[in-house]
Amino acid sequence: MSRTIHLSPPDVGPLEESYLVAALRSGWVAPVGPDLDAFEREVAARVGTCGAVAVSSGTAALHLALLGVGVRPGDAVIVPTLTFVATANAVRYTGARPVFVDCDPYSGNIDVAGVDELIRTLTARGERVGAVVPVDLFGSCADHTALAPVCAAAGVPVVEDAAEALGATHHGRPAGSFGQVGILSFNGNKIMTTSGGGMLVSDDPDLLARARFLSTQAREPTPHYEHRETGYNYRLSNLLAALGRAQLVRLDGMITRRRHLRDRYAKIFAPVPGVRLLGVEDAGSNCWLTTIAVDPERSGWRAADLAAHLAGRDIETRPVWKPMHLQPAYADAERLVTGVAERLFADGLALPSGSALNERQVGLVLAAVGEFLTERVGASTA
Repeated sequence: MSRTIHLSPPDVGPLEESYLVAALRSGWVAPVGPDLDAFEREVAARVGTCGAVAVSSGTAALHLALLGVGVRPGDAVIVPTLTFVATANAVRYTGARPVFVDCDPYSGNIDVAGVDELIRTLTARGERVGAVVPVDLFGSCADHTALAPVCAAAGVPVVEDAAEALGATHHGRPAGSFGQVGILSFNGNKIMTTSGGGMLVSDDPDLLARARFLSTQAREPTPHYEHRETGYNYRLSNLLAALGRAQLVRLDGMITRRRHLRDRYAKIFAPVPGVRLLGVEDAGSNCWLTTIAVDPERSGWRAADLAAHLAGRDIETRPVWKPMHLQPAYADAERLVTGVAERLFADGLALPSGSALNERQVGLVLAAVGEFLTERVGASTA
């Protein structure tokens, strides 16, 4: 077994095992079943929407969500450049094109002023803006309070990419409940997992019904197999939904552990010049990944130096997302950038944040960070 301390390993145990065994023994091994229906109800209740559709991945959820709000070939869809590639890829699945916007330096979330400018620029050129897709980065919600009126005034639907943010809140409102539709991810490294999986959440019953229809190969309600349009094999299985139900029971406890770890990181970095935690004052964050931003001119070291130090002790870290406008696959995409995302990529670092980390592992990580800081800046780690 690997001795590496991973960034965000799955946190599963006896409860998950009991739910999976019960689902197996029930005979509902095929794609649909009672656990799938219950999982959708329970997640919708948690997010505060009228319904949900469970699918095979967060990417599949994004694809269906974009189709659900009417994105069509040739549209422009505004996407933050600081995100995982799935956000942009899903736009291309629809035949639309992503247009990238930069982020605010405090949280790394979408720059609302940039969104407003892009909507005006694109519409002035006669282009149709099919959607805006804010991403709730690393478990902290975007500024939906500021974004919503900008999009509403322009008549542009919002698809909230809350893949990283289940359990987070913005002004007391749950992540995933903003805009016309939200999406969640249950990938293996997320705050909770179904091994692989995702979900659409929305208050629009017609959008949810359409997503459910398309996710099951667009099969018409006839005794035989009848298909009048192209659908997708996107439905989540009943067994994975059972795993998700168990994880949902434990979600609050897992978030509490991640928040506690973030607080310990905040304490150790507090006296260090030129280092801050992204969105550390966001009380609504689920703390999926605690991420630092380093100013090398003030700190005297770069994020990559700390990463190398930790890697030498079998501790996994990860740079902040490489901006989409720097990705070869999107080199020609239109963008409105200020340099913030590029700076965060150059000197941002995600630290081990998983709720499955035990106290020994947490102690090793904090000791290794403290050792590095003492060597580099003589910072007190008491």
